[in-house]
Amino acid sequence: MAKPRTPAGRAKEVARRLAELYPGAECELAHSNPYELLSATILSAQCTDARVNMVTPPLFARYPTVDDLAAAEPSELEQIIRSTGFYQSKARNLIGMAQKVVADFGGEVPSDLDDLVTLPGVGRKTGNVLRSVVFDLPGLAVDTHVGRLSRRLGLTVEEDPVKVEKVLNAFLPPPEWGRFSLRLILHGRRVCDAKKPRCDACELNDICPSSALPARAQKK
Repeated sequence: MAKPRTPAGRAKEVARRLAELYPGAECELAHSNPYELLSATILSAQCTDARVNMVTPPLFARYPTVDDLAAAEPSELEQIIRSTGFYQSKARNLIGMAQKVVADFGGEVPSDLDDLVTLPGVGRKTGNVLRSVVFDLPGLAVDTHVGRLSRRLGLTVEEDPVKVEKVLNAFLPPPEWGRFSLRLILHGRRVCDAKKPRCDACELNDICPSSALPARAQKK
């Protein structure tokens, strides 16, 4: 098979291969509804999913609904989420998010991206996670993994997450955006590490312009 010669062609081939590698790719933040995923995603800023998943069970036991969280005492909430880091600002964002959802959206987490980004602690990345994971709507979340892999794979030279999102969106049909993002994240965590990428174990090494392997060692 000829190697893709353009970023668009490479993106389509990357999407095809990652779909084979991670057919059941799912968000690794534990949740059972939009409110829980939104809260968990806010907590995941500069924190691992594993740590967030340790904190959310007691969090949702104490505040099972968005109305409960809207009425939370900040100091009590801070103690529950302390281990996720930046707990004071995260507590403010969680309470502010919940209060705005109650006041502006009738207690229902909105699905429109323009509405989601009005919530405290919510940017395009978080909004796109919500859209693609719980609402089954187009949304390509660009986190550090997605940005890093997109540049390493020669899909874009952009550094700004919003610009990266727009470039990637142009390469793939909207229904594929969310899964593509999840698969890039998984590949970034398991293979394409920021400091020590495992090019020898990467299924993309033959089409990756950043591969550390010599051409003769790449897949034919």
